[in-house]
Amino acid sequence: MGSNRPKVVIVGAGFAGLYAARALAKQAVDVLIIDRKNHHTFQPLLYQVALAVLSPAEIASPIRAIFKRNKNVTVMLGEVTDFDLANKTVLIKDDDGHKDEPIHYDYLILAAGAGNFYFGHPEWEQYAPGLKSIEDALEIRRRVLNAFERAERHAATQGSHEPLNFVVIGGGPTGVELAGSIADIARIVMAEDFRAIDPSMARILLLEGGPRVLASYPEDLSQAALKQLEELGVEVRTQTMVTDIGAMSVTMKHVGNENAQLEIIPAAVAIWGAGVAPSPLGKKIAALSGAQTDRAGRVVVEKDLTLPGHPEVFVTGDLVAFTNPDGKVVPGVAPAAIQMGGYAGRAIAADLAQRTRTPFHYWDKGSLATIGRSRAVGDLPGIHLTGFFAWLAWLLIHVMFLVGFSNRFMVMMEWAWAYFFYRGGARLITDKH
Repeated sequence: MGSNRPKVVIVGAGFAGLYAARALAKQAVDVLIIDRKNHHTFQPLLYQVALAVLSPAEIASPIRAIFKRNKNVTVMLGEVTDFDLANKTVLIKDDDGHKDEPIHYDYLILAAGAGNFYFGHPEWEQYAPGLKSIEDALEIRRRVLNAFERAERHAATQGSHEPLNFVVIGGGPTGVELAGSIADIARIVMAEDFRAIDPSMARILLLEGGPRVLASYPEDLSQAALKQLEELGVEVRTQTMVTDIGAMSVTMKHVGNENAQLEIIPAAVAIWGAGVAPSPLGKKIAALSGAQTDRAGRVVVEKDLTLPGHPEVFVTGDLVAFTNPDGKVVPGVAPAAIQMGGYAGRAIAADLAQRTRTPFHYWDKGSLATIGRSRAVGDLPGIHLTGFFAWLAWLLIHVMFLVGFSNRFMVMMEWAWAYFFYRGGARLITDKH
């Protein structure tokens, strides 16, 4: 890297970090991307890996490969542990974990993303994995496929098997996508794969603590999603609070009824989709700068996404609590992270050109949630879509934003194979041992 040009350090190579680096790739700056993983993951398609439709390589690209033509962009595999705002340095853990190594910046873009949040019960994670990474997706895939295999073995050797219940906790987009896809593979993809069991008899439960699924969507789309889930055979329980998760069971109760009894459901597989929490780096940098955080731990920033008193430090993506001029809170979704990352890069470019920064404004282009094969809902500007056309819109938009032509081609081929021949292309069990 050149020693005389401004140095921009980007922490995290998710959507915000990726698009910030792209916006700076042709600017007179040196960009350093630091991430704990060597790849960018297209998170909206993680559930397709978890449910054995796609392979990990089809939704992930090496960060170095993405920026191989951009000579001012360098990638570093590492974990940021702290910040020194006064001296403009980030600290990363060394290989032995004995000390932190400082890296200087002129501009810092914090885009560290979010992880799963278990509402004060971190012990639940071992029994109900969430879906935030390739590793999570592979673990869910392993558990789901193993559940069918275990039931087949027990039925063949013992004449019966334990209840084949799949419990998805959380009725947001992730939970709805997972529940619908499990129903698809059980009733369509795997219907003829087994001899001793009938996969279509698997019970899929979707538990939601609020009054309806997809609560962030308009009510008509929420009802449409519910109908489509029920058509797939998913048992949806709203106003249902999970109180405990064990190795093979989920305990729950009905919300709003003081006399409601606890109910214990046997669970061959439990999957968590009920909550996310921003990276702890957000709270850390907020405490150092005196910035406020909201109840979820997201950082309250200035109109240009910077820390108060630190115009050189941008906070983006899932780490930000930002309210648009129209009074609407910007959601923690991929399109918002993409827009924030691109904005941060352009704001730095404006500084270099000695132009005044314009305030950030999130343009809500709508949202789509897929439910299963040919099923989805879409809240787009001026129109609500359901069913096949919503699913088609979801498919085209997601393929368009995939990184790399080869990824787009492979995903389209896998989806075509799964759609026309009712087959999943990545049903491999990869055990930890």
